[in-house]
Amino acid sequence: MTPFDRPLGPRSLAVRAEAGAAGAAVLRRVLAEDGARLLLLVPDPHARFAAVELAAPFAAEVLDRGYGVCSYVFAWTPEREPLPETEQLRSYLGGFGDLRVRLDAATAFPLGDRTWAVVGDAELPSGAPAGLAPRTVLREQLATLEKHGLVPSIGIEHEVVFRTAEGTPLTGHGVDYAVGGTERLAPLLSDLRSATAGLGVESARAECHPGQYEVVLRHRDALAACDDALLLRLLTRRVAARHGVQADYSAAPEPGQGNSGHVHLSLSASDGPVGFPFALGAFLAGVLRDARALSAVWAPTWNSYVRLRTAPFSPRELRWGPDDRTCAVRLCGTSSAPRLEFRFAGADAQPHLVVAALLAAGAAGLADELTPPADGVPVGELAASPWEALALIAEGRVAKLLGEEVAAQQAALLREELDAALGSVTDLQRRRSALRS
Repeated sequence: MTPFDRPLGPRSLAVRAEAGAAGAAVLRRVLAEDGARLLLLVPDPHARFAAVELAAPFAAEVLDRGYGVCSYVFAWTPEREPLPETEQLRSYLGGFGDLRVRLDAATAFPLGDRTWAVVGDAELPSGAPAGLAPRTVLREQLATLEKHGLVPSIGIEHEVVFRTAEGTPLTGHGVDYAVGGTERLAPLLSDLRSATAGLGVESARAECHPGQYEVVLRHRDALAACDDALLLRLLTRRVAARHGVQADYSAAPEPGQGNSGHVHLSLSASDGPVGFPFALGAFLAGVLRDARALSAVWAPTWNSYVRLRTAPFSPRELRWGPDDRTCAVRLCGTSSAPRLEFRFAGADAQPHLVVAALLAAGAAGLADELTPPADGVPVGELAASPWEALALIAEGRVAKLLGEEVAAQQAALLREELDAALGSVTDLQRRRSALRS
């Protein structure tokens, strides 16, 4: 086993730190060699990485002292334009100075051609963690959960649609669990298997909609699960581009279709997995209580709300059930090792923030010793529109769970998303205008 292996199951923050220290010693030697390169990756709010490429021997020095990245990467639009400055965002938009990024060597992954991808944590000039950085938000919630004596294990499923350069799906029909009909995907998938070797893939299969596919990584600690989910997306897009193919991670690739970002979560204490309905039940109850308030995290784009209309498999109705994929939360696993599958988020949601929101709501359920509702009984709905989600942020529960800064960031991002949508003219508008003529 090397320091860069992806171990299965939960790891506390302390154990992760030990893995990072062990990995740094090895990585320092690798990056000091002539021709070695480092791709420094920082998760941003839009489910992608901001990146800087560094060459040896300087790359090895960055392990010790970190490297600067402009502060607005946590307060920018999908077009990489700064969000409007507010009091809560001023530290990230006022002056556009550098944040220091400290490498987490436990994340290191070889990309080939002597290049290593490594994810980092951002610090403010004071040395304090950058509160808007998705990794920081997740770390804080992991620390809170550890105060309850619990550590999560996370598995993330992302669906993607592969299209030609002209936008046509690579299969002409739905291919759920299919072998036949996926022949056009085979060369791309073969290269993707090679590119992701060592990332800990659990399964891969054709999915429900034309051109849709899913590659699932095995369960691991929360930071690793979220980092690797984004790394898998990066590798998928790179391989697809080499084949002249688009990899579409939008929440609703077409009307009536959905690309999901489901999260599988189990909890462990020092003596093993916790059961249901005790600690896991209180956690579930907390998430169900706050899922509606957190709609903007699960559904951050205009397109997200198109997906949430594609029931039953993208359910807005908040209910849970044992092994029921029409529920927003599915109880699965075994009686000795149960897990919850949270089906709120689309593939466009930021995974670190999604998992952080789940942990925050679940930990609140544990603190309040909540009892889950009966299975199958609806207890509310997610927001039906981005305007509704924005109004929910203003009610204050997001700030209570994730902090004032994050609430302000999420509100600013959603307002910008609405402004962009209302400032555009779409094919739908043209078609409906023509029908009125």
